[in-house]
Amino acid sequence: MNEQQPVVDTTRPRAAPHPTLRWCGGADGKLKLIDQTRLPMETIEIDCTCVEDVWRAIRRLSVRGAPAIGVSAAYGVVLGVQHSAGDTRENFDRKLEEVICYLASSRPTAVNLFWALDRMQARATNVPAAQTAKLPQLLLEEAQRIELEDRQMCQDIGQHGSRLLGDVRGVLTHCNAGGLATAGDGTALSVIFAAAAANPELHVYADETRPLLQGARLTAWELQQRDIPVSVICDSAAGWVMQQGRVQAVVTGADRIAANGDTANKIGTYAVAVLARAHRIPFYVAAPSSTFDLNLASGAEIPIEQRPAEEVGHGFGQQTVPTGVDVLNPAFDVTPADYIQALITERGLIQPVNRETIQSVVANAGT
Repeated sequence: MNEQQPVVDTTRPRAAPHPTLRWCGGADGKLKLIDQTRLPMETIEIDCTCVEDVWRAIRRLSVRGAPAIGVSAAYGVVLGVQHSAGDTRENFDRKLEEVICYLASSRPTAVNLFWALDRMQARATNVPAAQTAKLPQLLLEEAQRIELEDRQMCQDIGQHGSRLLGDVRGVLTHCNAGGLATAGDGTALSVIFAAAAANPELHVYADETRPLLQGARLTAWELQQRDIPVSVICDSAAGWVMQQGRVQAVVTGADRIAANGDTANKIGTYAVAVLARAHRIPFYVAAPSSTFDLNLASGAEIPIEQRPAEEVGHGFGQQTVPTGVDVLNPAFDVTPADYIQALITERGLIQPVNRETIQSVVANAGT
């Protein structure tokens, strides 16, 4: 990748975070991403000038969160075909397929990645061969539409979900499902942002979210930017915080939701859902319709990404596991639908969470 340059001083809170991603220029432009691996100590942008840059950014979690991955991948397609406008249609289609397959290999669990790539493929397929030279520009416009839709989706999710937190004093969230995970205000954090606007006393408890600490590093950072009270807690403290009566609701995001409502999210989410049920606290999941995979009957079919052992054994450069000891490092787990009080989508609430309700709300998404 190109040399990274600091763009923002994060030593003092700001009203809103720097954009997670932004496209610069026309069809021959580039994608700029906040390198989320450097937060919260530094806000640094990386320049993605080729599809390989985008693949690496997704793979190494410089950009993360299902919606943000999808938008970034859409722009990655544009980067991948920038120099193919003068090719024959046969050669262009071959290159496009190669780029899409390559980007699809970056992370297996977040369905928004594949949803966005399918949209880019469909857009190209519908263009006549005589207009092949226009395809890079047309694909850029499609990627920009995906980004704009994501921003509107975040706003709508926030409006629909905030009413669930009307009388809540404390809310717990796991991992990061905010602006850093989307092109807008996020999914779970969009709900919290909207609720906090109506209730300035709302207090957020953010799980650290081990092993990469997305809650401590990213969610706390975003909430600080918005001047929303937040306490970071160890993942293992969630049950105690609930027992002490500090939390009246849990809101998380999702990376893939099966047809029956089983939901994949960052590892540790399932444990939080179990604890919430034990303490009779409603557990909500906020996600756009693009996160639903109605081709999967249940969560048992969701592929779970296995991350490198070094993330646990040598977290942030410090060895914490004896040499030679095995490490199991799944990136996600699956929360059964029975544990979820409501799914919050841009189309409204899905409640109760079952196959029939999901079908009625989501099945026609995108039509």
